[in-house]
Amino acid sequence: MSATERDLVAALRAEVAAVDPARPCDRNAELAGLGPALVTRETTVARLAVRLGGHAGSPRPHGVRRAITLPPVSFSWAQAPEHCRMAWLRGRFLARGSLSLATGRAHLEFVVPLEEAEMLAGRLAEVGLPASWRVRRGAGVVTWKSAESIAAFLGRIGASAALLELQARGVARSLRGELNRVINAESANLQRSVAAAGRQLAAIDVLDDDGRLAEQPRTVRAVAEARRETPEASLSEIAARLELHRSAVQRALDRLERLALHDDEGIGLRDGYRPSGRVGRAGGGRRAGRGSPSGVPVGREATQPPLA
Repeated sequence: MSATERDLVAALRAEVAAVDPARPCDRNAELAGLGPALVTRETTVARLAVRLGGHAGSPRPHGVRRAITLPPVSFSWAQAPEHCRMAWLRGRFLARGSLSLATGRAHLEFVVPLEEAEMLAGRLAEVGLPASWRVRRGAGVVTWKSAESIAAFLGRIGASAALLELQARGVARSLRGELNRVINAESANLQRSVAAAGRQLAAIDVLDDDGRLAEQPRTVRAVAEARRETPEASLSEIAARLELHRSAVQRALDRLERLALHDDEGIGLRDGYRPSGRVGRAGGGRRAGRGSPSGVPVGREATQPPLA
């Protein structure tokens, strides 16, 4: 975790440890949750244990783990009301729980004796906070990885201010992720549009050089002229300028690209009718000797229907 994330977790645990139960039964339940033995390096948790009746050993420097002797208490989960159950879970979190915010994902776990793991997971499920558990290095680990479950648990045990900060960070992270996705999508669309406009301009230049652009229907010529004048315009903008449907602009530009690539083959000819005896550009010069299979000359305009 980053230093900021560690500070946020420390502030959250300090806020939970600062909760002062008003009811004696809640104090008893929280003390039971801290026990039966408490070893901590957190000053706030040590102070809580002492406030609840525990006894700390000789003073130690800050950050050094210390064992705190807790008085024996009895606690029955089955008979305890909701507020006592939350107090017990608060103590268990401070004694055995940890929260991680690494890589932008919240992860809360309790590391408890193996025989306690299934029992703790069952108690969490009873209060509407189901968690998974597994065995790790001989200990039981009860885990939440859902941000919603973690937020619900922290809110119910008293971490209100730090929880708001945690949720605000989550919202900001989500917004940044969404913004990055939108920017990436727009960038990809822009790159595709620029590449398409480049192909279209190149096709228009080819057709203009060999004279075929002047032979195209009026709509195609108008679209070609608009593309030349505004290379950066989108299809919708060209359509609005020419008072055409966007699909008509798309068809006109597709036609220009196909003409430039395929030398008119199969484009705009009725019923498979195909001119014969022409000389392609690879043979040098303009096409000549076009005509029908019967030898009757047929002009380009006669063989190509107007663009819809």
